[in-house]
Amino acid sequence: MKTHTWIFESLVFAALAACSPPVTQAPTDSAAQDTLSAQDASATEDSAVTEDSAVADAVVEDGPPRDPLIVARPFRVRAPGSAGGPVPLVVLLHGYGANGAGQDAYFGFGQLVPTRRFVLAYPDGTLDASSRRFWNATDACCDFARTGVDDVAYVRAIIDDVKARYSIDPARVYVIGHSNGGFMALRIACELSDRVAAVMSLAGAGFSDATRCRPAQPVHVLQVHGTLDAVIQYAGGSFMGVGSYPSAERTVSDWAMRNGCGAMRSSAGAALNLESTVAGAETTREAHTGCRAGGSAELWAIQGGSHIPTFDTTWAPAVLDWLFAHGRGG
Repeated sequence: MKTHTWIFESLVFAALAACSPPVTQAPTDSAAQDTLSAQDASATEDSAVTEDSAVADAVVEDGPPRDPLIVARPFRVRAPGSAGGPVPLVVLLHGYGANGAGQDAYFGFGQLVPTRRFVLAYPDGTLDASSRRFWNATDACCDFARTGVDDVAYVRAIIDDVKARYSIDPARVYVIGHSNGGFMALRIACELSDRVAAVMSLAGAGFSDATRCRPAQPVHVLQVHGTLDAVIQYAGGSFMGVGSYPSAERTVSDWAMRNGCGAMRSSAGAALNLESTVAGAETTREAHTGCRAGGSAELWAIQGGSHIPTFDTTWAPAVLDWLFAHGRGG
């Protein structure tokens, strides 16, 4: 795959500034023709799944008929090209105003598909009135026009569709997201605990009303958040006339309660050096202990980190290591 460069630019909206991550000028891939401008997401939506031929050998064509949700809203997949046993599935959810291809370019998970052997699905949210893509995650973010689009059903359909066409380990299905996508990943943990083993939220937050999240069974939850995030604040906050969201620490403690963990957090290992613009090992790790089987609650606090950390090459492997160590029932 070609080597690409990209830059982040701030979105400036008077009413939505508190929830607006930047638009990324994403790399253009010769196979998928992906860019991150919100207007271009239909460029490769002529098939239910567009697969990157630079990563995978071929698109899997067999399988049952597509769910109408998938027909209406195609998504992209990267998969290891060689045959093998069941592999994990990671669903990547982008931030508000971005799209799946650009989020993958930023996170860097797709390039690890062949060596770490997993399937990566990266869908696009729905276009709002300002032509920016969003996920209907919580009352705080980010269905500002109250369209009521059922993104939980859409993510469920993606998981089921990929499992029908690839050899997926049902105990290792994961959802990860950034900002609005992080909010959505946490909602998925609430409502699809029967399908998802673990979620990772970067700069997202849970429901302000914790009683709205009622998972049927424990889920592993990793919250990653910059302490200097000025968009989705580490200490929690509210949007202008939209809704409030809890702090990163309360998001994790709420999940500790749901998963039957102890009330206190303790060290989960040595600090990590993930953010290239902050000196030293800036990311502290703490987790609740004593959780029920299949559940956990962990916080990675990027000390001095912003809403869009400048990750180095250790970011994606570190998150994959955490995910793959947290399967269903483990």
